Amino acid sequence: MTASEANRTEAVVPKDGAAAKAIFNDGKAHDALRTIGEVTKALGIRQHVLRYWEEQFPALQPIKRSGNRRYYRPEDVALIADIDRLVNREGYTLRGAGMALGQKAVGEAAMPLERGEDAAPAADAVFADLRRIRNRLALALAAD
Repeated sequence: MTASEANRTEAVVPKDGAAAKAIFNDGKAHDALRTIGEVTKALGIRQHVLRYWEEQFPALQPIKRSGNRRYYRPEDVALIADIDRLVNREGYTLRGAGMALGQKAVGEAAMPLERGEDAAPAADAVFADLRRIRNRLALALAAD
C-alpha cells in the first residue's frame, strides 16, 4: 500500500447531502462550498490530479471566484469520489470512467454511440474476459 492510498478515506460517498458529513468533519454546513485544498485532503487526491480531471470530465466544473480559486459543491465532491473510485480502485481509464459515469469524454467525437441488439452480449463477454485477465494478474502479483 502506498502512502497516498493510506491517506485516502475509504468511506462511501452518498449522492445526497450526507456526503459532506461522511467526508468532512470541519463544522461547516453539509452544503458548504469546499476549497480545492479541503477536497484533496479529505479524499487523498493531489491537487494537480484534480485540476487535470476537471479538464477530462466536463461535468466537473467547480465554481471559480477571484484569482481563479476553485470552490466545490457537494455534488462536485461526490463526482470526484466516484471518479477516484473508478480510476484508482477499480482500474478504469479516464475515458472508461467517463463512459461509466455517462459522460462524453473531452476530445471524443460528437457522434452518438450506436448500440446494436447484439452489443450487450458482446460487452458481457468482453467484461468476463477482462475480469479473468484481472484475476490472473492479481494472482501473479500476489505470487511475487
